[in-house]
Amino acid sequence: MARSKRKHLAALLLICIALIPTSLRADDAGLVVSAEASHKFSKRLTAGFETEFRSRNNFRTAERVSLGPSISYKVLPWLKASVSYNMLIENNREDLSYQDDGVSYNNWRPSYWGLRHRFNVALTASYKIQRVEVSLRERWQYTYRPSKTIDNFDFDEGVWEDHEVRGKGKNVLRSRLQLEWDIPKCKFDPYASVEFHTTRELEKTRFIVGVNHSIKKKHDFKLYYRYQLTGSGDDPNIHMLGMGYTYKF
Repeated sequence: MARSKRKHLAALLLICIALIPTSLRADDAGLVVSAEASHKFSKRLTAGFETEFRSRNNFRTAERVSLGPSISYKVLPWLKASVSYNMLIENNREDLSYQDDGVSYNNWRPSYWGLRHRFNVALTASYKIQRVEVSLRERWQYTYRPSKTIDNFDFDEGVWEDHEVRGKGKNVLRSRLQLEWDIPKCKFDPYASVEFHTTRELEKTRFIVGVNHSIKKKHDFKLYYRYQLTGSGDDPNIHMLGMGYTYKF
């Protein structure tokens, strides 16, 4: 019986992985590790606090540390509303520009740490078909980057100069479709999702496959793989391995 369950789980994960367009090439790889504490005040109201760490550059460079609170409310049995705030401390990538000849250097801005403030408002609708839960989440995300003065090297003059990165706000609509399987007598629940990040155009697409595991309804663990395809901007496509823990009290 145990062997049969393992085969069932492995088959589902293989199906999920097959949903990812493996022909797409990624230029980078990184890690995501998160921890959260949440409390259910009633059948409808839940509050939590989460922190997260991310890396890039094939796991070698710290990219982001974030933390912040969240609140969710079950409006209907099938509909949940949530709001959250995250303070992001980010390691911005270096930027090297060239002269018009495309060979000579113009300016070099080294990587630097900066602060961002992010606010989220979301609605999640879910529906269970036998043992498969289908959910659709629409999230409005607003991120504000305060202005910051950083070092910039001018190759023409051969000197370091102060460069102001101006404050800027950005709105993103994040649409996620997710499937989660409830396998009988199995402690692991596999899931797969696809998420689109849209501004004026499609900016990012995320494909995720993973498993959830719960112990005594107080400790939730998740392990997943994420492929992020960049539709615009300078960020590379990236493979991500993710691990998360939630404590419910």
